[in-house]
Amino acid sequence: MKKIIRIIREQVKLQRLSYLQLKELEWAHIFHDSIRGKSSLEKLPLNIGRWAGNYAFFYVLHRILSDFKPQNILEFGLGESTKFTSTFIDNYIGECHHIIIEHSKEWENLFTEKFSLSNNSEIKIIDLVEKQHKGFTYKGYNNIETVITKTFDVYIIDGPLGSSRYSRFDIVSLAKKLNSDNQFIILFDDYERHSEKETVHELLDVLEKNNIPVKTKEFIGNKSVFVIATSNYKYITSI
Repeated sequence: MKKIIRIIREQVKLQRLSYLQLKELEWAHIFHDSIRGKSSLEKLPLNIGRWAGNYAFFYVLHRILSDFKPQNILEFGLGESTKFTSTFIDNYIGECHHIIIEHSKEWENLFTEKFSLSNNSEIKIIDLVEKQHKGFTYKGYNNIETVITKTFDVYIIDGPLGSSRYSRFDIVSLAKKLNSDNQFIILFDDYERHSEKETVHELLDVLEKNNIPVKTKEFIGNKSVFVIATSNYKYITSI
């Protein structure tokens, strides 16, 4: 009986993986259709997937940038989404303040050797430190609350590297400063992982306590991305 149960579980797992891969292929087609005619994006070399965002992530990011043309963007983690966002700003938005938080100066040097950021994009190097929440340790940016004192239209959460519990929890600390007058979108990558789900759950609790009504949506491919949007941006949850 145990053997049969194990076989059934393995089959269910394989079917789930096949479903997710088919969803990812669908997102790839949708993404490429969405950027059609935008030559700077069509020509942009991107390494999509694996450690970077997947096609669902980049499709949602493109729709956010294209539909709303945000003026202030905060991004956790320097990488492929940085290239995409910076290129979009230069070619299709113009005036926009894009701040990227990164912990590795070495990675910044390697990145900027191969890619020229928009003048509107600014990298801030902040060391990683161990922080605590509910008795669990996670990696966070040192004194992020004092470095980032303003609010943003869009928050892209794709860094730092994941922690085993309450991963990328710094966004919760920043969210405590938000109030019902703020309008924003939070794009949270790697939501398929338990530690990211924990952080999003805490984040939603903070927003509720601050009387900030939001709409949410999970976009599923071979990885998941979670979107939180206030009323001015709620349309993004229906794309």
